[in-house]
Amino acid sequence: MTVIAQRFIEAVPANRLARVEVLRAVDGHAVVAMDTAVALTNVIGSLHSAGLAVLVDAVGLAAIVSTGAETDFEGIVPLSRATTLKFLEPARGRLTASCSLKDNARAMLDSLWSGANDRARFSTHVVVTNSSGALVCRGSLDWSLRAQP
Repeated sequence: MTVIAQRFIEAVPANRLARVEVLRAVDGHAVVAMDTAVALTNVIGSLHSAGLAVLVDAVGLAAIVSTGAETDFEGIVPLSRATTLKFLEPARGRLTASCSLKDNARAMLDSLWSGANDRARFSTHVVVTNSSGALVCRGSLDWSLRAQP
């Protein structure tokens, strides 16, 4: 599912702009990375908060994609409802974000993929580290996935 997750990530213009790369997306677990582009930095030269939001969104979506088959996503609209970011250190250089879906999220997605429900709402939780392994950000994103008729 890593290759399929990369296709979904690249379909989002912000992810293409930030050059988000899916390193791994398997069975509800995902790891994505990006290099901090100068065009996305803030006044102190670290990744702007909007760039961190892109990374948190992308890794959550990759984890979601990793739970289904490619055909499960036909007609599914995934949207974020709320994002929380906690900045711990300046985010510079190569950044890696990881996300593992919790049991309730997996149950909601299983229900959506099976057709038992036409909506799924849950949160993803993410950690972002720099190339030294230092934790630079914690984030969460509340998702709403809806099946189109």
